Amino acid sequence: MFVKLTRSGSRNYVKLVEAYRDDHGVSRQRVVATLGRLEQVRTGAADALIRGLHRVIDGEEPQAPSVRFAPALAVGDTWMLHALWHKLGWDAAFRRVLRNAHGAFDAERLLRVMVFNRLSDATSKLGVLRWLEGTRVPEVDSASVTHQRLLRTMDTLAERSEAMQRTLAALLRPLVDQDLSIVFYDMTTIGIEGHSEMPGEIRQFGLSKDGGIRRQVMLGVVQTAEGLPIAHRVWEGNTAEAPTLHAVVDEILALYPVKRVVLVADRGLLSLDNLEWLQTVRIGKTAQPLEFILAVPGRRYGEFNEILGAVQAEHGVQAKAEVIGETAWQGLRLIWAHDPQAAAQQSAARRQTIEMLTQQAERRAGKLDAQDAGAAFKGRRLSDSGAKAWLFRAVSDAHLGSIIKVDLQSDRFAYTEDEAALKRAELNDGKLLLVTNTSDLDPAEVIARYKSLADIERGFRVLKSEIEIAPVFHRLPERIRAHALICFLALVLYRLLRMQLKASGSAYSPERALEIARHIQLHQVRIAGQGTASGLTDLSPEQLALFDQLQLGIPSQEPFDIAL
Repeated sequence: MFVKLTRSGSRNYVKLVEAYRDDHGVSRQRVVATLGRLEQVRTGAADALIRGLHRVIDGEEPQAPSVRFAPALAVGDTWMLHALWHKLGWDAAFRRVLRNAHGAFDAERLLRVMVFNRLSDATSKLGVLRWLEGTRVPEVDSASVTHQRLLRTMDTLAERSEAMQRTLAALLRPLVDQDLSIVFYDMTTIGIEGHSEMPGEIRQFGLSKDGGIRRQVMLGVVQTAEGLPIAHRVWEGNTAEAPTLHAVVDEILALYPVKRVVLVADRGLLSLDNLEWLQTVRIGKTAQPLEFILAVPGRRYGEFNEILGAVQAEHGVQAKAEVIGETAWQGLRLIWAHDPQAAAQQSAARRQTIEMLTQQAERRAGKLDAQDAGAAFKGRRLSDSGAKAWLFRAVSDAHLGSIIKVDLQSDRFAYTEDEAALKRAELNDGKLLLVTNTSDLDPAEVIARYKSLADIERGFRVLKSEIEIAPVFHRLPERIRAHALICFLALVLYRLLRMQLKASGSAYSPERALEIARHIQLHQVRIAGQGTASGLTDLSPEQLALFDQLQLGIPSQEPFDIAL
């Protein structure tokens, strides 16, 4: 049944028409009711009939007029991310990689949904469906997003991970300095839930960088000096950091054919084997060597006591600000920096901890002597073995085992303080040692480059806080790697958003920018007798300025209509 307009002379009539088939199966139409002339219907002559139809459809008498509002949907933040995704060319590029993966749905759009979710309201894959109940992603029909399809998209990502890495590198290559690329490499640990065992297991127990021993995987990230992440890799949770350097360097040189690379890495990646190997690496097929700046692990500072002693003797007391210098070591440059204020604070904090522990130890020793003399105390009787166990744990937790040494072999509670070890520790306070083969960077520039490595640590904090990469609840190794890739893409978008905001002089962080945009909502209203209407909230001056700073188009309703 439908409404039909007919014309008779100069007048238009509105009729309610029913389609049917006659006895011979021929499709025909018949008029059920004539509502009147078009002009009369528009002026309300057919209101009684319309109200009757509404009673049948809605089960209630419409008010004058009946208005229903659907829940508002957040669209501003997803529009911002969608516009950036499109501006970068990721939609077309990733669709080529994921094409024909599943004919029933668009894997690239589901990838987009999962990446946007990490930045807007990070949650589990099942949680993505709940998130979509209050959010719309441009060009995505929410009804097409199911948990099974999200997992199948992750499986496709895992299958085509190398192609995804190459495609992402090609997209990011124009943003990387082709003449000189300073790249930073560091690793972190990602906590994993679950106790099952899978073939090719990468969930292993290891020392977490958040503290303690837990089941985890290792994640390595490479980023440029400008703060742009350009590559990542997942390893088993008990992998040592130093051996990973080979694979990362090979991958970076293959993905980003720059003329000169300076690799900056933290203390865990320095080993004699790595140093020897790094000095043999060449850029592409040229004679240009790979250059590096590596921090010396604190445990190896003892090899440089003579150098550190000379620095301490000359600058330990007199210096008021950081002092920088260099010397030669095994054919390489050894750059050192001494911060007297930091040294004084570290030494004072250590001595305060030692004093507190020794005072508590002396009280326990005094109580043990009193017990031996026949004194009684309230509570559980103290034992020598209990006192030794307590002090050993306390010293280990304070990282003072080389200075306060508990005699675990003695029958009685006993310990010693190693003054020589304390002086060696204080000799290292406030010091930084870097090994490099660069020739044109002065010591201050080398130190500054290394300190920029702290930005990659901030990236890890973003991964663990805003993007919530951990804990991971996936069991299959390939799903874990796919999850890491999704979170890495979210981190790249986050950093590109940060770079654009910084370039425009904006004081907003990416989190604040997404929060401001999130207040832009899509509203849908149904008015009895007049159908439905939808629209976006009017943009505030702050929101208009934000999209202008990001050089992104103003949100429009058209890309969201697919889901209405």
